[in-house]
Amino acid sequence: MTSKLRSIFSLCSPQRVVAGAFFLPMLAYAFPPFLVSDLPFFLSFLFWFGVMGIAVTSTWMARKLIRDTGTVLNLPVRDLAIALFVLLLFIPSLWVLAVTLFSIGGHTAPGFPRVIGYSTLFTAGLILTSRAEHKSEPPPSPAPRLARRLPASFKGQIYRLTSRNHYVDVVTSEGTFTIRLRLSDAITEMEPMIGHCAHRSHWVTDDAVIGTEKVADRIYLKLVNGDLIPVSRKYKPMLEDDGLI
Repeated sequence: MTSKLRSIFSLCSPQRVVAGAFFLPMLAYAFPPFLVSDLPFFLSFLFWFGVMGIAVTSTWMARKLIRDTGTVLNLPVRDLAIALFVLLLFIPSLWVLAVTLFSIGGHTAPGFPRVIGYSTLFTAGLILTSRAEHKSEPPPSPAPRLARRLPASFKGQIYRLTSRNHYVDVVTSEGTFTIRLRLSDAITEMEPMIGHCAHRSHWVTDDAVIGTEKVADRIYLKLVNGDLIPVSRKYKPMLEDDGLI
């Protein structure tokens, strides 16, 4: 739950917080919802505040839904899929918000075509803003020290570590490599990558987890490569707290 909340709050970038604090009142004053100029300022402010809340929530839900499907998409197709999901979430949410506020103000709610038009405009803005923010993100973290034990040609991603007697299987996007090392030492060498122990014999990187599956009353972490990693009772509470299950 904690990490889920963090992922939602992460969408509230400093720019969006500043926009909310300084520009929401300006939007409410200068751009009344659906150009209804005699709508009270308070209701207009609530409208734009609600639009911002819908934007953050729908974007987070769309990205999470696509990530949990485990489908690898290139950038244009991923942006299109996110836009479609956001639009499907935005339209009914904006409709309910508009009907509620306009009813309180004694006005006739806007027609559904206008709601669709507004939703499409907002969705396009969200996707363009999101792409601009991704371009300004810092470069990825350096490879973990454990990667030095892999072949020099290795350029892929490490998904998980599995202990096998005195050896560790390093499962990656380029295959599985076996090295002679204790699991605890291998986990230490995975810094700065973030991961969790799901079982005494299994450690997974957080980025590789796309969801969970339940088989015969037992919970498994599902990874991007299709692997199912058992979750033991010892590590289940920590995984729940960090939002992986």
